[in-house]
This record gives sequence, structure tokens and C-alpha cells, in this order.
Amino acid sequence: STSKKSYLKSPYFCLPGSIASASIAPSCLACFDYTNALADVVVGYMAAPLNDSDTMSSSLQSLTVRNQRGQTMVSNAIRHQRLSVHSEKASGSGNHETLSSATVQADNIVMAMTGGPIKEKGMPKLLGNLMSFIMTRAGPKGVNFARYSIDYHVLRNYLHVVDTWGEEKGRRLMPKYAIEIVNHYLGKDGDDSISKLRELILQKKELRP
Repeated sequence: STSKKSYLKSPYFCLPGSIASASIAPSCLACFDYTNALADVVVGYMAAPLNDSDTMSSSLQSLTVRNQRGQTMVSNAIRHQRLSVHSEKASGSGNHETLSSATVQADNIVMAMTGGPIKEKGMPKLLGNLMSFIMTRAGPKGVNFARYSIDYHVLRNYLHVVDTWGEEKGRRLMPKYAIEIVNHYLGKDGDDSISKLRELILQKKELRP
């Protein structure tokens, strides 16, 4: 059913800390193709306009066409009335890099890699709703939210491959675009948070029997 009663909405901040490790396959933590880079056409919720009244099955999606073959597929779908495309192009606002770094630092999967404390309980719902309200209005929006999500997942998965295989082999498993994102954060002035997390993981790795 597409009724709104079919959906249970809960702020991300209210979810228990253990839900991430139980919900994400280990292979996903070593995947860097978050943008489906080899696809001719990509459809997804990232960078699409956010409307609280929409259900997941009726809300707008963003459409990325990468080449002529993808354009032909989209044109055929429109011609046969299987696809409706809005004229509005995706746009974005807000700083995504600060939030990306902060999310990695607070991530329970990353905390487990560093040996840090795992937050088992999520926020009370009242605080979680308040945080969601603030993030929706003050955080990155549209394309910049998509950039935040991509950077966060690339950074977290980079730390995972470092934890699993070490820096040198881990980087060999990463595509060039992911390495460029990681190097950007490692070289940022005034923010050495990702470097510190990497060092903690490497130190812990050396102490393993």
C-alpha cells in the first residue's frame, strides 16, 4: 500500500547505535561505487526536492544521464509515457564538508574501528525530532546533501579498508575519485579529524595479536 499509514518515520538520531553494524553487510563497507559510476542512467532520492507530505513511492527523484545511450533510454521512456521529467534542474546549498567529517567522527562503525565507545541508545524522540528540524533547515540541501552523503560514505569505507588491509593495500582497492575525496579531507586546513581517526585505527591494528 502507498498509504501514509504504511510508513513509520523515525529520526536517524533516535536509532540505536547497534543498528548500523547489523544492517550493513561487510562487503558494503568496502564498496566505493556509491554513485553507480558505470551506469548510463541513475535515479535516486539524493539531490531531489524534499517534501514532507510525499510518501516514498510518490516523491520526486533525481535523474542523472551520463551519456547518449542513457539519453536515448530516457527519451524512449518519456515518449512511451513511462517517465515524467520535471524541467527543474537539481541545485544545492549549504556546507557539506563539515557535516561529512562530523558524521564520520560520530559513526558507531568507525568508533568500533578505533576502539572508542559505542553509543547503544539513540536520542529521545523529542530531541531527535529537534535535531532533524535543525538539520533540515540549516544543513546542506539538494546537490550539496548528495555530496555530503557521498563524502561521508567514502570516508567511512576508506577507514574500513585501512582497518582491514592497511593503508597501502586499502588504497589499491579504491577508485581514483574516492582517493581524491579522501586526500582532500586528509589535507584540509583546520580539520585533522579524519587523519586522527586513521592514526587511531593504524595504532590499534599494530597492537592486534
